Amino acid sequence: MASSIGLWVGFTLVVLVLLFLDLGVFHREAREVSRKEAGIWSAVWISLALVFNAGIYYTNGSEPALEFLAGYLIEKSLSVDNIFVFLLIFSYFSVPLAYQHRVLFWGILGALVMRGIFIALGATLLHYFHWIIYIFGAFLIFTGIKLAISEETESDPEDNPAIRLLRRILPVTDKYESQHFFVRRGGQLFATPLLVVLVSVESTDLVFAIDSIPAIFAVTDDPFIVYTSNVFAILGLRALYFLIAGVLDLFVYLRIGLGVVLGFVGVKMLLVDVYPIPIGLSLGVIALVLTATIVASLLFPPSESESPQPKEDTSEAV
Repeated sequence: MASSIGLWVGFTLVVLVLLFLDLGVFHREAREVSRKEAGIWSAVWISLALVFNAGIYYTNGSEPALEFLAGYLIEKSLSVDNIFVFLLIFSYFSVPLAYQHRVLFWGILGALVMRGIFIALGATLLHYFHWIIYIFGAFLIFTGIKLAISEETESDPEDNPAIRLLRRILPVTDKYESQHFFVRRGGQLFATPLLVVLVSVESTDLVFAIDSIPAIFAVTDDPFIVYTSNVFAILGLRALYFLIAGVLDLFVYLRIGLGVVLGFVGVKMLLVDVYPIPIGLSLGVIALVLTATIVASLLFPPSESESPQPKEDTSEAV
């Protein structure tokens, strides 16, 4: 798919306008996001992605359109794993519901920048060093197996190196200061616990990007499709969080499905020079695996004896 500088600039400007409307108009004041509102916004972001997908189809044909759709589906499904971590971080730091949207907004804005850098780096490496695709493939298979067979574990956000570095650079207030990330007291600049939460979200997304970016390069090597499918998946992440955060425990087999998807795209990378798996088949396999694990989670939940027992809540505010 041919993409000019103007197309990149135009797309980026549209995204920035959408983000400005989101935070500057619709969510200017800190408030709790209801599930109904989250559902509406989820529908809006998904609709925008599908409209963009239709535009690719009419201007460039079915192959790039299928690549975008497959990439979007991969990134959207992998973003569910982000939501598990967001829940852990918000719970650990006792973040008020009214402030969570602001953290996710700035976290996702930072994620867009990081993903752009990762995509540019990945595209350059694959262009000049084709053999790296085999390393990506092997890494995804390893990650997929690890995700599918390992049990979900909770980590301590305070062990995050980025947070420890922040505490060394700036003093942190002992309570939230409305929705501010910084406050000034007696001429000295202080970080607030909300900035600590934001740093934790940003740094964990960096780790997720290491998995998701190679995965989408298994679908297409077009940087524009890789970037735009990433952007649309990330833009809808906040609404998806507020929509399904309370029911994530129902999807007990979803992590297995995500592991299978990562393993499949890893195999697809390893076979690229032997038997390139058609994009239509790839899209079908990914959709089938995710649908099957979601349906299985709803129809065949584990018994109470097999379900993980709730742990005592030891979270505390910073």
